[in-house]
Amino acid sequence: MALSLSKRFIAEVVGTYALVLFGCGAMAVDADTGVLTHVGVALTWGLVVMVMIFSIGKLSGAHMNPAVSIAFTVHGRLPGKDCFAYVIAQCIGAIAAAASIRAVVGINQADLGATTTDLHYAAGLGVEFMMSAALMMVVMGVSTGAKEESITAAIAVGATIAMEAMVAGPLTKASMNPARSLGPALVSGVWDHFTLYLAGPIFGAIAGALLYRIMSPTPPPSDAASDTSD
Repeated sequence: MALSLSKRFIAEVVGTYALVLFGCGAMAVDADTGVLTHVGVALTWGLVVMVMIFSIGKLSGAHMNPAVSIAFTVHGRLPGKDCFAYVIAQCIGAIAAAASIRAVVGINQADLGATTTDLHYAAGLGVEFMMSAALMMVVMGVSTGAKEESITAAIAVGATIAMEAMVAGPLTKASMNPARSLGPALVSGVWDHFTLYLAGPIFGAIAGALLYRIMSPTPPPSDAASDTSD
């Protein structure tokens, strides 16, 4: 039976909280100790995504990312009212997680996992756009409607996140997720190039979904479960 929107809202809060807590938490630990290394941080991002898809994929689809939810809505796979609720839930989860990290490690921006870049704005925007487009193509390929709930989805999306974090992490911190950038920015006060981390992931995800639909032999199925709300 399809879950109500309120329950899916809670699932997205919890999922995004875990995403940012463990992902940015890994960045905080590495900034303080150097133990995890860049590869370890990238793997942590991939693993937490994989685990949360296993955990809440069957509940809300485990979007944990406004760019993913918006792209699903633009391409007709998630109702607009659900998208609005998902984005709010994701932002709440990300902000709460960043606040939790600050409570432990303090205010240092590196410890909070703030997304910053030394690239020129256009180059940083391009990196986030391309990484988000590639991620969304994978999401579209393994999802049913707006749901990601299979073992295949968890492994495929988690592996994609890990690979992209390894490549783009040194360039832009590999956000690909406006909520993930919002939480640390709001809590740390570091807003450098923040619009880059809004526009790049959102437009990249929309473009990735469009490219997948162009290549797909049949239209993607609609997600009837997302039509159920309180």
